[in-house]
Amino acid sequence: MGSLLRLLFCILAIWFLYKLIFEFIVPVYRGTKQVRRQMRDMQDAMRQQFEQQQRQQQQQQQAGPQVPPQAQEPVRKRDEGDYIDFEEIK
Repeated sequence: MGSLLRLLFCILAIWFLYKLIFEFIVPVYRGTKQVRRQMRDMQDAMRQQFEQQQRQQQQQQQAGPQVPPQAQEPVRKRDEGDYIDFEEIK
């Protein structure tokens, strides 16, 4: 009877270990791996975009000085007087 109980305990332990590994540890590992890959891809894309902007700025500077746009006059707000609260009379 003792060996049967021991065998049942071993089978349960192996089953719980299997469940732990394949329903918790493996999905967590895959998720972290995917997040790391996406972060690396995003960083690479940002780095490429930054380098492209740097090249464009250097090309523009080498092409010649840019003429600054003319300063526009600020829009002046009209003084419309004091605010009068409106009440509807019935």
